[in-house]
Amino acid sequence: MGVFRRFERGLEGLVTGTFARVFRSAVQPVEIASALQRELDNSAQVLSRDSSLVPNDFVVELSPSDHERLAPYEQTLSKELAEVVSRHASNQSYAFTGPVTVAFERQDGLSTGRFRVRSSAVAQVTPGRRQASPDRRQGPGGPPRGPGQGPGHGPGQGPGQGPGQGPGQGHGPGYGPGYGPAGNGGPGQRRAPAPSPFLEVNGQRHPLEPPGVVLGRGTEADLRITDPGVSRRHAEIRVVQEGPRYTVTIHDLGSTNGIVVNGQRVDYAPLREGSQILLGNTLLVLRHPDGAQR
Repeated sequence: MGVFRRFERGLEGLVTGTFARVFRSAVQPVEIASALQRELDNSAQVLSRDSSLVPNDFVVELSPSDHERLAPYEQTLSKELAEVVSRHASNQSYAFTGPVTVAFERQDGLSTGRFRVRSSAVAQVTPGRRQASPDRRQGPGGPPRGPGQGPGHGPGQGPGQGPGQGPGQGHGPGYGPGYGPAGNGGPGQRRAPAPSPFLEVNGQRHPLEPPGVVLGRGTEADLRITDPGVSRRHAEIRVVQEGPRYTVTIHDLGSTNGIVVNGQRVDYAPLREGSQILLGNTLLVLRHPDGAQR
């Protein structure tokens, strides 16, 4: 039995059951399934002799009438189509960059019975084990702070106490030398820290703080990217803070496929607000919370 026939039989229950009645005069589920199969085959990028990279994120564009008919069954049909796509990929030795998802989208310009498929390879990006937890990160000039310790408090010290000072000694509650009471606007008031830049990947934000992060596919990377085109230790983003300003640069760590910044292949590049970084098939964008060009 051919692969295509097995692919169709995987949707036999859909075609002959409830969905067939819903789609009798419109889009048929087997048509969508076949289109997803063709999208895999047409988009396959050879990684090695035995493996090819294919999209894992699919959007099926439907006419308003077809989308309305599908709405009550969208979740079930999406799951079934994703399973069929995964089986086809396994039969063809295709590789995904992440879990398979199938979503449906209304397009007013399409007539009943017509549909289109969009696809992309979306990698998972997750923090590695080496990244520090924010509430345990070392403060300026001191060790990691424990529960109940604020800036400048050592073990056994309360607010406003220095070493060997008891309650009522030192510089008053809540502030130390060079700092005025919160909100007094005086010259001694602690300046608010500058907002740190971050990487935007697949709609998610990943903060960047000095000294920076290593990007890669391996477990030793600070940000792990499940993209076969990304090396285990692919690139390093270095972050330097000077007062309220940040300097961000990217450095290739001898990766197989290199790095591309704003369309140019580079070994090193300074990064600014909106800089686009391509690692394998994964796009990362540098952002500053205030959108400033730093």
